[in-house]
Amino acid sequence: MKHRIFTLLFCTLGLFAGCGRSTDRSEVPTAPKSRGTIGVSLLALDNPFFQVIGDNITAEGKKHGYTTIVVSGDKDVAKQSNQIKDFIVKKVSAIVLSPCDSKSIIPVIQEANAAGIPVFTVDIPCNEPGVKIVTQIASDNFGGGKDAAVAMIEALGEAGGKVAVLHFKQAESCILRVNGFRESIKAHNAAGKGKIEIVTELESGGAKDMGYKAAEDALQAHPELRGIFAINDPSALGARAALEKAGKTQVVIIGFDGQPEGKQAIKEGKLYADPIQFPDKMGIQIVESIIRHSNGETLPPQTLIPTRLYRKADAQKDPELK
Repeated sequence: MKHRIFTLLFCTLGLFAGCGRSTDRSEVPTAPKSRGTIGVSLLALDNPFFQVIGDNITAEGKKHGYTTIVVSGDKDVAKQSNQIKDFIVKKVSAIVLSPCDSKSIIPVIQEANAAGIPVFTVDIPCNEPGVKIVTQIASDNFGGGKDAAVAMIEALGEAGGKVAVLHFKQAESCILRVNGFRESIKAHNAAGKGKIEIVTELESGGAKDMGYKAAEDALQAHPELRGIFAINDPSALGARAALEKAGKTQVVIIGFDGQPEGKQAIKEGKLYADPIQFPDKMGIQIVESIIRHSNGETLPPQTLIPTRLYRKADAQKDPELK
């Protein structure tokens, strides 16, 4: 009897410790240790591509204890420079950039270097002398430009024809795309099959409105135009609107990116194809690189993520499209 009373008293007193149960502290989720703040300034957040990069940096950073500040440079070097200065004042743990202009951004990157804040670039590199970039995560833009040429050659067939390029020379990534495209077209022409002539290269600003105007100008100067290579989906979709207005929808458009709106246009036959990028992977890999650098690892100068050519057949099987 005494033994029974003692046991009851012991269990009553031990309720808060969980009598009859063991407490496994590993079952209680713990927040990751705070690593500080990542300051991110991207080319333009009105472009869904950069929005995906920013969202993935934020989500992946949170998993590893980082707070993230994501801002839009809006293609304005002065604005982006002020954003970086603000990150320096805030003493962020790392700065991630897609430079609005790789040359003009040099002085403020040097300020971050002097402050001891590691700088990383995503999508758009800064390969200029005098700055220290820990690593660059980007699509293989040169290879993507070559993919765009493959699509153009395929679409125009044996007849070949005149082609316009809608550029965005402010971004080094776009320069690489156009260089890759030109190199492959040149090699194709050297083989003597269906000559493709690049007759004009116009500024598109990487935007719908400027892409529309550039395509209009290209059509006026070259009414026999057969193809357009646009360096991203917004400029490609602007070009498509111009073709529709002019009644020239037979002109082939190759875009670049693989944004949902671009993929939908490919499904509907408004664009022929896109070399698609993987901005989600870029965002995740940037955070991984920041962590590896903070742990003292030496990183390669750049990691290139291959593009993949996306045609109508791919769009028709894409469950994310209407």
